[in-house]
Amino acid sequence: MNPAAIQTLRKLYPDRLQEQVLLAGYTSARIGGLADALLTIRSADELAEAAVCLWQMDAPVTLLGGGSNVLISDRGVRGVVLLNRARRVKFNNQADLPTVYAESGATLNDIAQRAARLGLTGFEWAASVPGSLGGAVYGNAGAFGGEMAGNVVSVEILHRERGRESWSLEKMDYGYRTSILKYERQPVFILAATLKLSHGEAGDIQAKMAGFSERRHRTQPPGASMGSMFKNPPGDKAGRLIEAAGLKGTRIGGAEVSSQHANFFVNTANTRAEDMKSLLKLVQATVFSKFGVQLEPEIELIGEW
Repeated sequence: MNPAAIQTLRKLYPDRLQEQVLLAGYTSARIGGLADALLTIRSADELAEAAVCLWQMDAPVTLLGGGSNVLISDRGVRGVVLLNRARRVKFNNQADLPTVYAESGATLNDIAQRAARLGLTGFEWAASVPGSLGGAVYGNAGAFGGEMAGNVVSVEILHRERGRESWSLEKMDYGYRTSILKYERQPVFILAATLKLSHGEAGDIQAKMAGFSERRHRTQPPGASMGSMFKNPPGDKAGRLIEAAGLKGTRIGGAEVSSQHANFFVNTANTRAEDMKSLLKLVQATVFSKFGVQLEPEIELIGEW
């Protein structure tokens, strides 16, 4: 990173800027090299301020939320990583059509649990989904028949050229595990989102969430992983194809295709990002060779590869 930019950041954020930070501890897979610099963000306004500052310096900037669904390179990330801990959540639960406004660093589980305590339904599916709201909005995360596209009312974004904007659900152009932000790679950061909910009975909502949580723990492996590695191809399941290809338990280094659910790759111990990427490529090639199906990664690769 440009030494002059680092010097400027040291002056702007003397108590918050960290340098040469190992990112493995900030990801659900516990994998990742060093960031040149890391700056923890505590609000949407702080996120906007830091992003504008870094853009003006033309410094490389990467936003990291809950650290799920990402694989960070062993070589790390150049520039500044903004660690998103902007987690303000505000419910409008008195209206006939209740909503919740949440900053992009809020966890899905926190939003779902707080909604349940208020007797608000419609977000139960997200209670056991790891990661932050920003990543979920970006990738249209989903589980148990629900997805972000079914909840989003509007998204507050910061555009590099146009500043802060509010985008409608329609403008997000959601598809299966994607959005316009993901497939166009626009120069934006997600600051917050407003989600729609409905009134319900707290006991019923809690019971539904408990059922989803039990199902997730029964069917998905514990330990360090990125979540689902591949999108489900049309009319099929990625996990079924990987298992049918005989790949359960396959290992490269410390990276292993889970014997419990084949669409999860587990960091068994001291796994390198390169091992995980090599395993991903092996699974793709094997499934394509056997079934003619090209599995598309659900995870994102971050850093220098």
